[in-house]
Amino acid sequence: MPTTYTSATAPGALPLLGHAPAFLRRPLEFVAGLPAHGDLVRLRLGPLDVYVACHPDLVRQLLTEDRTYDKGGLVLDKAREVFGDGLATCPAAAHRRQRRMLQPAFHRDRLPGYAAMMAEEIAGTTASWSDGDVVDVPAAMYRLTTAVTARCLFAAHERAGALPVHDSMDVITRGVGRRVMMPLPGTDRIPTPGNRRFRRARQDLKEVTRRLIADYRAAGTDHNDLLSMLLSARDEDGRGLTDAEIHDQVVTFLLAGMETTAATLSWAWTLLAAHPAIRDRLHAELDTVLDGRPARHEDLPALPLTARVVTETLRLYPPVWILSRVAAADAELGGHRVPAGATILFSPYLLHRRADVFACPARFDPDRWLTNTRPSPGTYAPFGLGARRCIGDVFGTTEAALAIATIAARWTVTPTPGRPVRPTRSSSLSPRPFTATLARRPW
Repeated sequence: MPTTYTSATAPGALPLLGHAPAFLRRPLEFVAGLPAHGDLVRLRLGPLDVYVACHPDLVRQLLTEDRTYDKGGLVLDKAREVFGDGLATCPAAAHRRQRRMLQPAFHRDRLPGYAAMMAEEIAGTTASWSDGDVVDVPAAMYRLTTAVTARCLFAAHERAGALPVHDSMDVITRGVGRRVMMPLPGTDRIPTPGNRRFRRARQDLKEVTRRLIADYRAAGTDHNDLLSMLLSARDEDGRGLTDAEIHDQVVTFLLAGMETTAATLSWAWTLLAAHPAIRDRLHAELDTVLDGRPARHEDLPALPLTARVVTETLRLYPPVWILSRVAAADAELGGHRVPAGATILFSPYLLHRRADVFACPARFDPDRWLTNTRPSPGTYAPFGLGARRCIGDVFGTTEAALAIATIAARWTVTPTPGRPVRPTRSSSLSPRPFTATLARRPW
């Protein structure tokens, strides 16, 4: 018998503003509570009517029927201001060509080379740490992932980790987050200091990437990095990417590699500190395999608990917690009509905390993945699904596993007491404020 999916309008809309105040005030709690009203829930955010797909089956339909539900809508349109038409934000008409051109850059045969660069940057970034240091954990993880991402993108640069992208990307990621969380039209055009910083940082980043692309083209050398792969990529007709297209891909890779992985690592330290029994088991695994040295790519198969910590952290705190699609034509989602041009939101955070999918969903339990290693499509989606699944998913989880293994093998990260950590939304979920004391483990 076919499943019947319910549809409803969320209660509590205010005149003119609709559900925008509730969404802005406590967005995670607001979104996570929507399944109580229906499988497809209609919201009004200011003058905009949007739908939220709450049921895993509807999310799977939304993400796999990518020509019916195209990239766009409330969230993606804001992100496109930064990413342009890179792989993460381009419409379906351009996606297949881009995906085929870029797939070789993320082929599994290239991963050991990237992982070697990751391991060097992780070891180098943490080499300056001292016993007893008090660190801003999200800032430290952001510096680490900046160094890793810049190295893998621009290995030919003399000091890839020192490229002037850190500050620009920090301003941009916060700016994108503010724009996504301000659904009322026109607010991003007001000449506030924040909006001016955002536009200036976006221009600075464009200039850095323009100069790097020109340098690489002039040298004509394959440096076995991502930018070299972008420059050599060809479509079926033998055409390469333009400088503008390469810029959009570089910005996409920068944000995906820096912000989202830094957020995942930061949450991992909060969760491990709150669950010392799991942390002790992780230390035992690392002591056995690494014996105090930095982790390498070939170590990862022998570190299954480390991998499960990454997977469970991504379940509880998916960095990209809300995304959107736009109906390309009148469509039917779960048996309910969605008009052409409508924005449909979906939230991995919501999906990952459904009690009918994950037992005790708020509990940090890496061992749940011992028996639930292949969740049903639509129930676990930190990287999306279908043809638009993140091309760098394995790249990102490899970086996170290497960083957790290398750091936890040598350090215990203890959060500062009395400072509750809460999710702060930039372009991704990040725990703030989060300071911690580093204690060197005996080696």
